[in-house]
Formats: sequence, C-alpha cells, structure tokens
Amino acid sequence: MKLASVREANARRDGRLVVVSRDLTRCIDAQSIAPTLQAALDDWAQIEPSLRALSTRVNAGEGRAFDPADCLSPLPRAYQWADGSAYVNHVALVRQARGAELPPSFWSDPLMYQGGSDGFLAPTEDIPLADPQWGLDFEAEIAVITDDVPQACDTRTAREHVRLLMLVNDVSLRGLIPGELAKGFGFFQSKPASAFSPIAVTPDELGTAWDGGRLHLPLLVHLNGRDFGRANAGVDMTFDFPALIAHAAKTRNLAAGTIIGSGTVSNRDADGGPGRPIAEDGLGYSCIAEQRTVEQLRTGATSTPFLSAGDQVKITMLDAEGRSIFGSIDQRVVAVERS
Repeated sequence: MKLASVREANARRDGRLVVVSRDLTRCIDAQSIAPTLQAALDDWAQIEPSLRALSTRVNAGEGRAFDPADCLSPLPRAYQWADGSAYVNHVALVRQARGAELPPSFWSDPLMYQGGSDGFLAPTEDIPLADPQWGLDFEAEIAVITDDVPQACDTRTAREHVRLLMLVNDVSLRGLIPGELAKGFGFFQSKPASAFSPIAVTPDELGTAWDGGRLHLPLLVHLNGRDFGRANAGVDMTFDFPALIAHAAKTRNLAAGTIIGSGTVSNRDADGGPGRPIAEDGLGYSCIAEQRTVEQLRTGATSTPFLSAGDQVKITMLDAEGRSIFGSIDQRVVAVERS
C-alpha cells in the first residue's frame, strides 16, 4: 500500500490523506477513513484494512490522476523525528573531515539526534539558503514511521512496529556543525527542515528487498542532472531499523507517527576503502561531505563545492523492474535574505 498527503485548498498544515496506485499514476481520497496520515497511524490496527480496500480499488483503475507535485511530505509535521547514523562508514568520513576520532563504541552503540519535526519541506519544495558560508549539503537516507512503540522494547518487538518506509533528504549546514558540536549539546541550527519522499509505503510493497530491518536497493542521488550516488541501502548498515527503534525507545515510549531515520546511506569500496565517485566506476556518495573528504584524502584538497543557489538535488529509488517506489525528492536551492 502506498500513501501520500496532498495539499488542501484551505492550506491545512497536515494535508489530506490519499491512497496511491502502485505505479504512482492514480490516487483515491481517504477522507472517509482518516483525514490525515497521522490520524491513520493513531489507530492503525483499525484503519489499515479500510485503507487496503482503497488500495485494491486504486490499483484496479479507480480514482483520479496523481501528481507528486501536489504532495507534502507524508507527515508534513510529526510528533518526533529522530535520525540515526547507521552507516558507520559515513560517520568515519565526516568525523575525519572535522579531525575527530571515531570511538570504538560507534560500532556497537548507535548515534542518534532528535531533529526539528514541527514542519518538513515538501518533496519538491525549494531548499532555502541564507548564507553560502553555512555549507549547505543534502543527505540521502531511508526512514521508517512507527506506530506506538513501548519503552524498553527489544529489537524483535521493535520490528513489529514498522508501519511505513520513505526516503529522506536530511538537509545539513556543514559550516555550522563543528561549532555546535563543540558546545557539547548536539545539532540544532545546523539541521534545518528536512524533506521526505512524496510516497510512504507499507513494508509488503517492497517484497524481498525488505528483510524486516534493511532495505536492499540502491538509493539514487542526482546533482544538477548528473549521477552522484547509488549506494545500496542494505549494505554496510551497521544498525538495522529495529536496532535504531529499540535504541530510541530505551528510556521512553515512542508515539505513533515517530519517524526514525537511517542516517546517510554509505557504502565502502570493494577494497575496503571509503568509496569512489561514480565517474570512477564507484558507487558515489549520498552527500557532498563524503565526496569532499575522499577528495581531501586522495589529493590533499577538496574540489566539490557545497550547494549554492540554483543547484538541483534529486533522490529516488527504483524497484527491480526499474519503477519508482516512493516517487522523487526533487528540490532546488534558492537564495533567501535573512530578515
């Protein structure tokens, strides 16, 4: 089943829930069942069967034309957005860029930060940039949405609470990160609003690519129309989603509608190295910071700039038949003035 939140004519913040066909061409309004995705998640066990009945109808040809440009992020705002860093190769590279060591515990205890969730960018909404010196970067990720998760659950229990998956652009301001982390209190200004794919899908839509904890498909990243990354999300993921959920729930319940991110998808090279650009027959990268670090390691200098006004970022994922699963995050960077 595929779900989306489309803009309301009266500009309601949380959008209107629709069920989308498997080929992303048609949708059916779900207002008679649940007005918003959050409302569906709040009572998922009761509401899911009715949504699946709509899914059967839309896949049989009912409904109206679906336009991803009408979509907000599936949850335009969420009770909780907690982003992990499950790909330790990425952690090692970005810490190396900052001159920070990688503690051994990073291989056994997940990193996680609590991001701003009061408002997300729409999947085709412009990314605002007030100062180029802030080092604007994209981070292509996978995320899951849970229903209610009990405190102190184990990974087996956590696995049962994954309701939906989607893609993420976790927008980052690299130039602000070192100063914030030096204070010892984590990210805040350096993590502006993120964007999510137009479509959130139930795990069964992914077939064998979803093993209950990892999504084994390439995450495709394009920068200004050129291939930038195609790392496989199921490879080199040190902590799977049940581990991340259990980590988040160690000391608290997680409310229905909690979003848990994987962190930047990152693959090591076949020889164990940090990875090569696509232009050199590598898998590329899911953020600019990784490519810059590899450039620094190999040549002593960086050559790839961070994002600037006019740049275009596209993040998508295809199934085994080459069809888009989640639709695309497709965003342009625009300069804005600080008021």
